Amino acid sequence: MKSLDVKIWGVRKRPTKRPAFDVRWSVAGNVFSESLRTKALADHYRSKLMRATREGEEFDGVTGLPDSMAEKTAKLTWYAFALKYLAMKWPHAAPNTRDGINESLTSVTVAMLEDRLGRPSAAMVRQALRNWAFVLPGPEEREVPQEIEDTLHWIAKASRPLNDLADPVTAREVLDSFKIRLDGKAASAETVRRKRRTFVNALHFAVDLGEFRENPLNSVRWQKPKVSSQVDPRVVVNPQQARSLLNAMSYVGGYDRARGRRLVGLFACMYFAGLRPAEAVGLAEGDLTLPDQGWGTVLLHRTRPSVGKQWTDSGESHDDRGLKNRPSEDVRRVPIPPSLVVMLREHLDTFGTAADGRLFYSERGGVVASSTYSRAWQEARLLALPPAAAASPLARRPYDLRHSALSTWLNAGVDPTEVAERAGNSVEVLLGRYAKCLDGRQEVANSKIDGLLREYE
Repeated sequence: MKSLDVKIWGVRKRPTKRPAFDVRWSVAGNVFSESLRTKALADHYRSKLMRATREGEEFDGVTGLPDSMAEKTAKLTWYAFALKYLAMKWPHAAPNTRDGINESLTSVTVAMLEDRLGRPSAAMVRQALRNWAFVLPGPEEREVPQEIEDTLHWIAKASRPLNDLADPVTAREVLDSFKIRLDGKAASAETVRRKRRTFVNALHFAVDLGEFRENPLNSVRWQKPKVSSQVDPRVVVNPQQARSLLNAMSYVGGYDRARGRRLVGLFACMYFAGLRPAEAVGLAEGDLTLPDQGWGTVLLHRTRPSVGKQWTDSGESHDDRGLKNRPSEDVRRVPIPPSLVVMLREHLDTFGTAADGRLFYSERGGVVASSTYSRAWQEARLLALPPAAAASPLARRPYDLRHSALSTWLNAGVDPTEVAERAGNSVEVLLGRYAKCLDGRQEVANSKIDGLLREYE
């Protein structure tokens, strides 16, 4: 139909629970409408219709759309959309978040590929997506190997249209693909949850762009795997075990090389002050108050999480950022016991600091990598623990020292509000995560109930 047969009536708000605005127009007497979430999106959609009318485009009598808009809708594949979403999210995302977005978009893209001739191997497809397509700067701004370029070209041609996700069956297939790892085994609940969250967020962005009227996942009934946020009490060490582990760390790597000795203070900060590993790695001498006697303090304002070079803007393996889940300028004060004060003073006397004042650094003066202190920790466990305990979950990861610290404080009767403040958590998260690690509370409750009952005997 020619554009002269088109009448565009305008934008009106619909009385629904969710804000929605209708754009209404007619083509040869047939009425069409499009519902969008905001008035700005609706006005933009109407403007495109008006422009097509002025330019004399033909409108389709079935879809009601001009040729330019119909072609655009048909050409937008999931892969092309995913690149748009990545460009929107990347500048404002933390490095670890970028890694998670990359992994999630890769999984969805693989699930949204059609069977076409010349399909590359599964490993090559994932390599091209993980290392090139979903990393900024993108392949068009870097020198790309020919096999990667060929693979990305095949992916662009084989990617299914974004609109296919409007079919609940297709959307469910993508969600189900999150549950299976590359080796065919079941993925962890946390991995599935993380990928689904990115997928949902990406489709919200598609709604904002006007590609869907509402998030297509809203119509999919899909059982999310349950994620346990509670700490396993089997990983928690008691004070005697913690000291044995710290002593064993000083023997790792020999005395002269001091591979383990230079890390004793790092692990001590996790246990005695409840610091996260990234907080302990970023600790500097200027952040400490170490009196000759009594308790000292640590002022936390910096973390150095370990991430890949491709995820940071600086190209370094470690990000340099503020405290977790807090404004970048926020500071957290943590009191530290006299035993930790002594250990940190000894560390400074023996090893000094890195050029930028950091307490803990590699043999070459760099930031301590998570792989480095994790390997040293495993060696210390074998030295400090009996074979049965070493084979158990007890303090399996360095982060378990922080779990042990917070569990110890709560069991000592410290007010949860104070523990949460020192740990940098909310009280709700703290009590929810460490509920299974609180020993002796049932005996206290039983004693109180027993005393009340005895009064009436």
